[in-house]
Amino acid sequence: MHRRTFLTLSVTGLASMAFASPSPATPLFLEVAELPDFESARVRLRRVRNYVGFANFNLISFDSMLYYARNVSSIGAFTKRELDFLEKLFYDETSKYGFFGRRTCESITSAIDTRETVKIPHSGHYLFKGEPLKAFKQLQKDVGPSLILTSGVRSVPKQMDLFLNKIKSCKGNLQQAAKSIAPPGYSYHSIGDFDVGKKGFGHLNFTKRFAATKEFLKIQTLPYVRTRYTPGNPDGVRYEPWHIEIVSGA
Repeated sequence: MHRRTFLTLSVTGLASMAFASPSPATPLFLEVAELPDFESARVRLRRVRNYVGFANFNLISFDSMLYYARNVSSIGAFTKRELDFLEKLFYDETSKYGFFGRRTCESITSAIDTRETVKIPHSGHYLFKGEPLKAFKQLQKDVGPSLILTSGVRSVPKQMDLFLNKIKSCKGNLQQAAKSIAPPGYSYHSIGDFDVGKKGFGHLNFTKRFAATKEFLKIQTLPYVRTRYTPGNPDGVRYEPWHIEIVSGA
């Protein structure tokens, strides 16, 4: 990517963003030229999510997303520039902005086999059948009824939506965004990981406060699951005590 200079810009309601030359000492931001397409693609993704519904959006494929956009006037078709931006984001080398996790989806059109998923009642989320579903049910037995599912299966569009919204909240800082949300194509939620929380704990389930709950402490004693993103993890992601990785064969 070419060098960036510091400046401030507002595009279609996007918060002001600063831009800097990428180096170990400075964060990596979206480029100025990318801002309009970033914001319009982000809004169009939100329109698709609103149209298909929160739960269904967890499973929707990239091709299905494009189909709805083309055929629903309230969404509108993705422009070539928007699609170019989304493809660049998906296939980009994430290590340059500090994310070192492994790729879990090789193609932007990788689709979730919905026949291999099951919706978890009262959650709005899905889990893969097999080990993920088995592990969650066992967690409910071992931890108790206060344990809830806060995020399960995520498709490519779902992860794109989360990542673009995180970039916006981070004012274009890709490094900061990637510490909180895995870039699209790199989410372990697409291959079996899931998030859990404490009933009634709200947004605190996605903070370090969850690590002080009895639910978290109980989970740490169980051999069949572990915390994916521990403090100082090699992926470069913040500590996420709520993010569950299954220990296969345990």
